Amino acid sequence: MFRLSTALVVMVVLLIQGCSDQMELHRALLEQDANEVIAELADKQVSAEKKAEKLGITVLVSREDMARSVRILQAAGLPRQSQSSFGEVFKKEGVISTPMEERARYLYALSQELENTLSQIDGVIKARVHVVLPERVAPGEAITPSSAAVFIKYREWLDPDVILPRVERMVAKSIPGLTGNEDEKLAVVFVPGKSYEVKAPMVQVGPFLVAESSAGLLESILIFSLLLVVFFGILVVFWYKPELRTNITTKMQQKMAIAAEQQAAKNTAKQQQTATEAKVSPKS
Repeated sequence: MFRLSTALVVMVVLLIQGCSDQMELHRALLEQDANEVIAELADKQVSAEKKAEKLGITVLVSREDMARSVRILQAAGLPRQSQSSFGEVFKKEGVISTPMEERARYLYALSQELENTLSQIDGVIKARVHVVLPERVAPGEAITPSSAAVFIKYREWLDPDVILPRVERMVAKSIPGLTGNEDEKLAVVFVPGKSYEVKAPMVQVGPFLVAESSAGLLESILIFSLLLVVFFGILVVFWYKPELRTNITTKMQQKMAIAAEQQAAKNTAKQQQTATEAKVSPKS
């Protein structure tokens, strides 16, 4: 009974320690965002778990995978930045806004909507849109025409030349006064995103820094090479110094002769002891 209780206590302690090794990678995520994060980490051989909380989903990873997980998600642009819609920006709050505030909110909502749409294109990691609408800077001056600048960070396998015409057409049709002036008033910049490369852990083997998976093979090669050098060194010594070879051979012969003499003496003593015991023992 005591052993069973001890085993249960040990299991509970190990379970608590295992749980404490996990750290929060992201919290308050939507279900879809959390699934994308876990899927991306799984592709890079990193185990992650979801935990439902009041504010959303929390993603947990082990302590040793924390730094690598952060770099993986940064390269993938995850979790995606939440975008505000027109309805969220212009929701009724009972506060009267000035025309300038309304204009700023409209520009922000328009940019957010375009960014959200561009982010849905396969291969797009991140999209930013900056919009300028027609505005008269001062009375009597010409109206500043509409313009827009688009920044797209994409995955390596996406061809920007393929989606560029569609991006320009979509943005131009979404911003008032920009249609027909795409060549002068619309700038689209594509920046390739660098994917995270899984690097094998490195270990030091003597003077060499090698991957952990190759450490055992390198150690075997080094040991075999060392033994080979020692063996050939002995052969060289015997070849170029015959007197040393003669001395070693003589010493080995002497040791063998001494060992043979000692063995013969033991055998003689044993025979004498056996004969003595036979004389002393009573006749049957």
